[in-house]
Amino acid sequence: MLRYNEKRNTLKLPNIVVRILAGAVFIGLLLGGILINEYTFVVIFSLLTVLCLYEFYGLIETSAKVRVIRPWNILGGFFLFLGGFYYCVYSASAHAFVPYMIYLIVLFISELYMKRENPIQSLSYSLLGQVYIAGPLALTNYLVFAYEPGSYHCVYILALLITIWVNDTFAYLTGMAFGKHRLFERISPKKSWEGFIGGAIVAIVSSLIFAHFFTNLSTIGWLGFAAVVVVFGTWGDLFESLIKRTLGVKDSGNMIPGHGGILDRFDSTILAIPAVCIFLLCIGIC
Repeated sequence: MLRYNEKRNTLKLPNIVVRILAGAVFIGLLLGGILINEYTFVVIFSLLTVLCLYEFYGLIETSAKVRVIRPWNILGGFFLFLGGFYYCVYSASAHAFVPYMIYLIVLFISELYMKRENPIQSLSYSLLGQVYIAGPLALTNYLVFAYEPGSYHCVYILALLITIWVNDTFAYLTGMAFGKHRLFERISPKKSWEGFIGGAIVAIVSSLIFAHFFTNLSTIGWLGFAAVVVVFGTWGDLFESLIKRTLGVKDSGNMIPGHGGILDRFDSTILAIPAVCIFLLCIGIC
């Protein structure tokens, strides 16, 4: 399994082994943070927010060649996530978002002194990162307190992630075996309608497992939950592909060996989170 690198006199693991090990560590940390308690959840997901924003604003600076205040924007997303957590756990008060309001005020005022040629462009990219990444990830706080209002419960966020993983896995397998008709060739040439349908069927059917063990949602409710995740998760994947294609990059980063960046692993999740929140609000859960 190991390969010898004569130039560096080192042993090198095959890419598939690196990919499996890195993926296992990443999923283990993610699930551990979700399953233990609300405090491990907030640590893991606030870190994910920071890392996703770090990659996004890095792409903007290096590939789009637009200068933004990277540390301040990352801190803003961190403030938004912690504000959402504090709002759900402690106060249900707008005071939880005071640090984020300060971030926004400083962001706009700072452009008066930065003397950029195109301050509107810099502000636009800064706010895009907040709307696209920080906002949806902050909404995970509402998901983990929605099953039993006032108490931490991980079932909705866990169901969302598992549905996405099942959908992605079976979409890939079905697409490899039967894919002929392109789903969105302009943005993602490899995705097929056959893959989308195959992944969607398995993911939606798999939600019956959650319906059996967690009866806060009806069976129809869980099927609708999974359908929302599949549809908006696919759009989320395509939207990140649109960003990368526009910027001319393959991956958002290289933080996870063999997998690319953190944002690459959460592209489907990011758009599915607010869609699921809306779904739960519409059926009277949140």
